[in-house]
Amino acid sequence: MTKKILITGATDGIGLETAKRLYSEGHTLLLHGRNAEKLATTERTLANGTGAGLIYTYKADLSRLSEVDSLANVIAKEHDQLDVIINNAGVMRVPETITQDGLDVRFAVNTVAPYLLTKRLLPILKPASLVINLSSAAQAPVEMDALRGKKRLLEDMQAYAQSKLALTMWNNALAASLGSEGPIFVAVNPGSLLASKMVKEGFGIAGKSLSIGADVLTRASLSDEFANASGHYFDNDKGQFGPPHPDALDNQKCAAVAAVIEELIDHGKS
Repeated sequence: MTKKILITGATDGIGLETAKRLYSEGHTLLLHGRNAEKLATTERTLANGTGAGLIYTYKADLSRLSEVDSLANVIAKEHDQLDVIINNAGVMRVPETITQDGLDVRFAVNTVAPYLLTKRLLPILKPASLVINLSSAAQAPVEMDALRGKKRLLEDMQAYAQSKLALTMWNNALAASLGSEGPIFVAVNPGSLLASKMVKEGFGIAGKSLSIGADVLTRASLSDEFANASGHYFDNDKGQFGPPHPDALDNQKCAAVAAVIEELIDHGKS
């Protein structure tokens, strides 16, 4: 059975490699990017390959909460259901670290945007739909003031690691609060130091094959292995489900992170 799958950050890196695999298997893809030209190139690349699925493209800057909101509204109007969301888009080293909303850009893109997008799309997700949140082996305790944008000037890796733990924590908070109503929320570390632009810019190394990450995201999207794993963390460095940072196993701490994100979203609307 073919699926309808949304991939954020689909114009390069792991997102693009995953899109190629899923499209070649005939699935319908909703591809997000922040650059119209790169989106058009990605669509042509997929269409010129093997695959019979449909492709829809969506442009949005995930560092701007208003654009995330608009993106969700457009998708919800154009589609009555989604089978999978892959919240893949992420940033670490950027020229400007503070967004127009006054947030650290790592938290905005890596944590708040996927939360907001997913929450807005819940009406078109079924209990059996799957939300795959790209976490990381890099996870550090979340400073709430940093998440709120009140603490500035975090080092790149520090901000990234906190934002990825915060993502894993809201993943678990929504899994706990929604329960059997679904959808299924799974946090996935796709593999450490893969050959993405982020790794090349952040660490100055070529990195390991992107296929490592694309393989596990394709598997997560399509196999039954992840169907009963809501609130769990898959560590692809170990090739299995395992424990994330201990804070992500603390229900109160996870709920507190989700509550702060809700505050930020409400503030963004005011």
